[in-house]
Amino acid sequence: MFSPEIFGERLRVLRTSRNLTLHQVGEVISFTKSAVGNLEHGRKKPSVDVIVDLANFFEVSTDYLLGLTDNPERR
Repeated sequence: MFSPEIFGERLRVLRTSRNLTLHQVGEVISFTKSAVGNLEHGRKKPSVDVIVDLANFFEVSTDYLLGLTDNPERR
C-alpha cells in the first residue's frame, strides 16, 4: 500500500544525497519548490507521471520510491 510518508522520506534522502535543492528537483518534474516540499512531507500525493519522472531522474525503481521494496536498483 502506498505510504506518502515513505515516498517523501525517500525523495528527501535521494535529493539531499545529491546535494539538490527543492527548486532543482521541482524543475525536473515541473513543480514549485513548495510542491516538492509537500511531496517530501507527505502532504501531497504524486501522480504516476511524477513517480516515473523522479525514478528516472534518480535512477531508482518506482517500487523503491513507493516503499514496496528496500532495493533501489532497477530490474
